Amino acid sequence: MDDSVFHRLYEAYHQDVFNFLTYLTGDRLLSEDLMHEVYIRVLKAYAGFEGKSSEKTWLFSIAKNVAIDHFRKKSVRQKHLYDKFDWEKSELVSPDVQPDEIAEMNDDMKQMLQVLNTCTGDQKMVIVLRYFQELSIAETAETLSWSEGKVKTTQHRAIKALQKKLKALSAEGGS
Repeated sequence: MDDSVFHRLYEAYHQDVFNFLTYLTGDRLLSEDLMHEVYIRVLKAYAGFEGKSSEKTWLFSIAKNVAIDHFRKKSVRQKHLYDKFDWEKSELVSPDVQPDEIAEMNDDMKQMLQVLNTCTGDQKMVIVLRYFQELSIAETAETLSWSEGKVKTTQHRAIKALQKKLKALSAEGGS
């Protein structure tokens, strides 16, 4: 991979990939660290990139794998060595540090992000890719290496879960 290709990819997609990681982890500093790993993998894997997907979805796919690896390693460190991290069923509980933009968001958006952190990893990734990164169903399926049907089903379940949790949160708050 020559420098010009790397710089073009970096310039075109760095902010989107960084935002994706920040929404997944809830931690800007951690996302910066994970970005280094993303670009190490990009450098190693670019020769094998065949253009079957867009560069953007390919980068999101690498970022997704870096995030999954991080959560698996973190889970192993925090749990018994033989416990398996189940990405599809486990909730991603982000640390209290949130993206800077949250300070500027309205209360409804803050609640939605808070509730999103209680969804499963699969649900959170689909919502972030579809609604925060504005990928199509096909692009999301490509990024996650899923069928479009699985994206649609996971999105539907995520929206239902978010609605239920937001309704419960609203009932608790008396609003």
